[in-house]
Amino acid sequence: MKLATLKAINNARTQGRAIVRATDLVSGEERLIDPASDTSALGEAASGAARADTSGPAVIEGRSWFLSVYNPPLDLVIVGAVHIAQPLVRMAQEAGYGVRIIDPRTAFATPARFPGVAISHDWPDEALAKAPLGPRSAIVFLSHDPKIDDPGLVAALKSDCFYIGTLGSKKTQAARQARMRAAEFGDNVLARIHGPVGLDIGARSPAEIAISILAEMTLALRGTKAKSAAS
Repeated sequence: MKLATLKAINNARTQGRAIVRATDLVSGEERLIDPASDTSALGEAASGAARADTSGPAVIEGRSWFLSVYNPPLDLVIVGAVHIAQPLVRMAQEAGYGVRIIDPRTAFATPARFPGVAISHDWPDEALAKAPLGPRSAIVFLSHDPKIDDPGLVAALKSDCFYIGTLGSKKTQAARQARMRAAEFGDNVLARIHGPVGLDIGARSPAEIAISILAEMTLALRGTKAKSAAS
């Protein structure tokens, strides 16, 4: 690998961006591809590889390439240090996410309840301004309090995070959508919100709800649709 290529890869990782190194298997030519912006055939293949988080060979327009994926770490932001957040933190960490909790209510967001997790007691919009969401970020709103959730939701809708989930009934979701429309977000942007959050698997307990949330996050990350593994 060329030194300039290595520096570019490290720079992208520092900035929280994915980058793909495409190597022509015949000529040895190297190209660095931004999978978020390159719309060429090679760029589309790189985007698919980055989303799948998988390096491998690809034949693009008659040329044989090897696509090496360099993704930043997965990032989960949980707004609202409620009971559901505790199993969700553990499960997300097992799935490879770095997790951070945002909740201005200091009685809820404590190291005792969330050991080893980065905790911010700032309001969500302030916390996200300090540590912005990126394309490998998911954010889940669990506080059930519009005063806490809405500022963070505005920030999330302006970001390029891959998943936005919001807790609450369909009635709560409708009211939330109305508030976001009043904030001048269009239907195409609001369609990014997964609410009520999680896949409909009949979840009842906090742990089951956490499973449904992580499953829906995985679908969004991998760009697939839900179906039984036996089907």
